[in-house]
Amino acid sequence: QVRLVESGGGLVQAGGSLRLSCAASGRTFSGYVMGWFRQAPGKEREFVAAIRWTGGNTNYGESVKGRFTISRDNAKNMVYLQMNSLKPEDTAVYFCAADRPPVSANYYLPPAYDYWGQGTQVTVSS
Repeated sequence: QVRLVESGGGLVQAGGSLRLSCAASGRTFSGYVMGWFRQAPGKEREFVAAIRWTGGNTNYGESVKGRFTISRDNAKNMVYLQMNSLKPEDTAVYFCAADRPPVSANYYLPPAYDYWGQGTQVTVSS
């Protein structure tokens, strides 16, 4: 069974940085798309970034382009989200997700993903 475990969240001041990690286990992830989503209180789950496990192609949500970087370490089965220039509006619970092959073209939508982690809280103070 696929298991995703996020870590690295916390409290940071505006302008600061955090790196989130997602430990993926339970199978090999060749062909998967791995995504990061976030959800703030009272809001819908929002696409942040996605990466193809094979090839490493990436996509980003408009609100994080140029500030966040998604990456993966194939050998360690890890996915990362480097978050720079954080803003108070980045405050949310961040979720790691996995879409198994055949992957969906709608990588930016939560229903495209088959597996989810439990989430990690990121709080950005002004």
